[in-house]
Amino acid sequence: MLSPTDLILVCLIPSPRDMEIARLLGWYRIPLRTAPKVVSVDYLAFYQPSAFGARGGQIEFVVPVRGHELASRAELLRDEADHPRAHEEYYKIQLGALEKLPNPILAKKWKRLTFLYTTGEYLLQAKTLNDLVVQNDERKLLWKSLRERAENSSLYKVDLPEIDLDPMLLTALLGIRE
Repeated sequence: MLSPTDLILVCLIPSPRDMEIARLLGWYRIPLRTAPKVVSVDYLAFYQPSAFGARGGQIEFVVPVRGHELASRAELLRDEADHPRAHEEYYKIQLGALEKLPNPILAKKWKRLTFLYTTGEYLLQAKTLNDLVVQNDERKLLWKSLRERAENSSLYKVDLPEIDLDPMLLTALLGIRE
């Protein structure tokens, strides 16, 4: 559950299809060439643009971040192998379950948004996107926290069980022939 001290990356979720990928497959993509400097955050908050129709122009959902890795667009979206950016690198952000906010955060005057850092405290109190902007001394603290996250390369660890595989079995599984 979202806490006041959590670091939040507000980001554009371009289409309902992307929201379904996040909900069902548990990941979100950010092009490496346009990515924010720090993706090691606690939560993403999805800004829904006009592509969402009546549900556009607002943030309805937040989602915990479980980790991230680099992958090509073609690896992420196998049905778009001919896409012009198919071979470009993307951050694949691994996600937990989507959490619906009690009240959506409305865009009001803001109509375009790509990325915005904020905190759980601001997000929990916000009624509009403008309310998410961290001000004054708190802004310095936010940037300090983001810098620390960026420097901490071991922030996310995958808890995979250690398996002792027989070398012959591994060779067979990988299809290696001598």
